[in-house]
Amino acid sequence: MKRLRLLWIVIKRTQFDKALAGFLGWFFLCALLILVAEPGIGTYRDALWYTFVACTSIGFGDLVAVSMLGRVLTVIITIYEIVLAAMFSGVVVSYYLEVVHRREQITATVFLDKMEHLSELSQEELVEIEKKVRKLR
Repeated sequence: MKRLRLLWIVIKRTQFDKALAGFLGWFFLCALLILVAEPGIGTYRDALWYTFVACTSIGFGDLVAVSMLGRVLTVIITIYEIVLAAMFSGVVVSYYLEVVHRREQITATVFLDKMEHLSELSQEELVEIEKKVRKLR
């Protein structure tokens, strides 16, 4: 649960949530515009299917844009999806770096706490700390 919360924090900090919401809005609007512009697409369901196939770059060919507006909308939704996918990879990297940073922070906090209470530690714990310090050098 902590990791999901951390992922959501990273998504909010990078404002990927706004980009995703904008994409979803544009996706449904684009499907509506495709329905109006394309004579070969008769239902909104087919328009959604065409928009999905276009933005994922699958291109089955069962539905095709023939009008200039339909082709322009197809290009725009495809470019938008490519940019969104690139942004998502950045969010994943940012999340991973945040997890690593928090682990380091926790480890450093525990280490400093042990250093403050050296007189209370057992011989084994002191040897363990000594090994960790030698590793850092």
